[in-house]
Amino acid sequence: MPTIKIPTPLRSYTNGNVEVAVRGHTVREAMGSLVEEFPALKVHLFKDDDNLRPFVNLFLGEDNIRDLQGMATSLSEDSRLVLIPSIAGGVDPILPGLTREEILRYSRHLLIPEVGLAGQRRLKGSSVLVIGTGGLGSPVALYLAAAGVGRIGLVDYDVVDASNLQRQVIHGTAGIGSLKVESARQRLLDLNPDIEVEAYNEPFTSQNAMRIAQGYDLLVDGTDNFPTRYLTNDVCVFLGKPNVYASIYRFDGQVSVFNAKEGPCYRCLFPEPPPPGLVPSCAEGGVLGVLPGTIGTLQATEALKVLLGIGQPLVGRLLLYNALDLSFDFVKLKKNPNCRVCGPNADVKELIDYEAFCGVPRHARDEGSAGVNWDITAPELAERLKSNHIRLIDVREPHELEISRIPGADLIPLGQLASRLSELDSAQEMVLFCKSGSRSTRGLELLISAGFRKVQNLKGGINAWAREVDHNLPEY
Repeated sequence: MPTIKIPTPLRSYTNGNVEVAVRGHTVREAMGSLVEEFPALKVHLFKDDDNLRPFVNLFLGEDNIRDLQGMATSLSEDSRLVLIPSIAGGVDPILPGLTREEILRYSRHLLIPEVGLAGQRRLKGSSVLVIGTGGLGSPVALYLAAAGVGRIGLVDYDVVDASNLQRQVIHGTAGIGSLKVESARQRLLDLNPDIEVEAYNEPFTSQNAMRIAQGYDLLVDGTDNFPTRYLTNDVCVFLGKPNVYASIYRFDGQVSVFNAKEGPCYRCLFPEPPPPGLVPSCAEGGVLGVLPGTIGTLQATEALKVLLGIGQPLVGRLLLYNALDLSFDFVKLKKNPNCRVCGPNADVKELIDYEAFCGVPRHARDEGSAGVNWDITAPELAERLKSNHIRLIDVREPHELEISRIPGADLIPLGQLASRLSELDSAQEMVLFCKSGSRSTRGLELLISAGFRKVQNLKGGINAWAREVDHNLPEY
C-alpha cells in the first residue's frame, strides 16, 4: 500500500504516527484515505474546494506533485508521499510552549481541532501591528490580545477625547487626555498580562513605517485617512506581509485581506485616492457606535485565520456590510496587471510622499484652520459682530442644527454651496463655519476659486465658538 510521511507539526492529528499506510491508486485517493482515517487533518491540508492549501507541499520521491499531474498522479503499491507544510508570515518554527495558566486561559481554543495546542502555540509566537487605536483598532486589539497573540504593536499619536468613547471601546473615561497608545496598552495588559504590547506614540509615516512594521507577521489597517491607508498597503507589499483592511462610514463597512503574494493589493482595487474632501471622514459624517465593533471584530477574525492558516481568508474578496438591513455582500477582486506597486511592471519601488499623493495633510491635528490670512478665531468673530454686519454661513447638515446653532447664521450645506453661489454677495463680508472647521475650509476654497475675497473661516468651527464664546452651546 502507498504510504504518506507525516511531518512533526501534524503528528498530533495522526496519533503520533510518523508514516501512514493509505489506500488509493492516485494521489487524490491516497490523501482522501488519509483524511478519512484522521478527519482533523483535513482543515490543515485542504481548502474548501478540496485542493491542497498553497502552503502545503506534497512530494512523490523527489518531485513535487504540483510539477507532475497534481492530485491525479498515479501511485503504485510502494509509492511514498511526503507532506511538507511551509511556515508563512515569518513565524518562528520553534513555537513557544504554554504555561499551565495559559492552558487554562485558552482552554476553549484548545478544544477546537482547527486551533488546538499547536495553533495556540502558533498564536503565542505570532505578532500583529495594529495601525490606529480608534474605532477599528479597539476591537481588533482587544480580541487579538484575548486570543493570545504573543506580541501586539499599537501605532497612534492622538490622545483620548470624550467624543471617542462612543465607539473606541478600548478606552475609558478615566483615560481622557492620556495618550491613546498608553491607554490601549494598559487595557490589553489588564486583559491578558501574558502578552507583549509595544506602543508607538508617533504618526505612521514614510520615514518610520518600514522600521516599525519590519518585525511583525501581519498588519491591521485601522486608519481613518487615505495617506496612511496607501502607505500601509505599500509597506505590506514591499515587506511581503498580509494587510487586513477595513473601512467604516455611518452604517457601512468593508473588510478584505490584501496579500500581494496570493492576490490583489489595496491599490489594485483603488489605484488612486479620491479628490480631497470628496469622501467625508467619520468625524464629519458620523458613524454608528457599534459599526466599528462589528467590522473590527471581523478584522480580528481574518487576522487569526491568517496566523493559524485555517479557513478561507478574504484574499481576493471584499466584504460589504450594511448595519441598517444587516446585509453581508461579497465581491471578487482580481489582481490588477497594471498595478503600480504589485503589478509585473510596477514603477513604485519605494515609499513615497503619501500626503502629496493624496493631496491632503495627514498628521496635522484637525484644528479647522484655513491658514493665517483666511482664519478668524471665535473671540475675534464675536468682537467684530458687535460693530460689523457679517454674514454667517453654516455649511453643516440640517440635522446638526438640532445640536447647536449660532443665531442669525444662514444654512447652506457644503454639498449645495457650489450650486447656490448666486445667493451670496461677493461684496459682503462672510464667515463660514461647520463643526470643527474642516468642511468650512473646503467651502472657503470653493468661494475663493469663484472669485470671492471677503470671506473667512471660523477656526475650530462651532465647537470653538461653544468653548470660547457661548458656553451654553454643547460641543459634539
